Amino acid sequence: MIGEKRVLALIPARAGSKGLPGKNVRILGGKPLLSWPISAAMSSRYVDRVILSTDSADYAKIGEEYGAEVPFLRPAELASDTSPSIDFIVHTVETLSQAGDEYDFLVLLEPTSPLTEGRDVDGALEALVAAGPDAVAAVGVAKMETVHPAFVVKKDAGGMISPISGGTFGTLPRRQDLPDAFHLDGSFYISTIEALFERRTFCHDKTLGIETEKSKSYEIDDLLDFVCIEAILNHRSSSV
Repeated sequence: MIGEKRVLALIPARAGSKGLPGKNVRILGGKPLLSWPISAAMSSRYVDRVILSTDSADYAKIGEEYGAEVPFLRPAELASDTSPSIDFIVHTVETLSQAGDEYDFLVLLEPTSPLTEGRDVDGALEALVAAGPDAVAAVGVAKMETVHPAFVVKKDAGGMISPISGGTFGTLPRRQDLPDAFHLDGSFYISTIEALFERRTFCHDKTLGIETEKSKSYEIDDLLDFVCIEAILNHRSSSV
């Protein structure tokens, strides 16, 4: 709980993955990938319950071994690679509610962001509560330090480049005149249950962007991402 508000942590881990087959149970730092967000949620001071949402009985068993609850498997129609995430989230919350288990906040932690820690979740929840009615959701964002969107280009059919924002290269602003730019890094998604059901998304005009430490902002989509995160973890271990 944070204040008098109950907090549910939801970990999504369906069995299918095209970018990196078996991604959610691939071993990282000696344990399966899906166990990392479970550990983060369980180390939070505010999370009341940790649920693993999966369509796989094998994944469910692994999740339970690391402390998550799997009160039911995700229905097949909510587990395809084209199923909107909000659908399985709503299904989970409604199923728990029907059993008399109600929550005020939902924290979504994905296995693809294994560097998120419980203290990151707690800091975001505290910031969200402190914002009062001005914010009903919070997501992790990372500063775009090496490539600013203002310098993104596109190519035409002949391979020639031009600014994707339009105009010419001569009209591009100076780097020092540009405002900081951020991207969603996937480290965490938090919302009040009420707002999530109403908006059906974590990102809208009442969403706080919580800046993530650069070393925690990496997200796994393919093998190269996995290798990079593995290197970060190895560096952490060797520097302790």
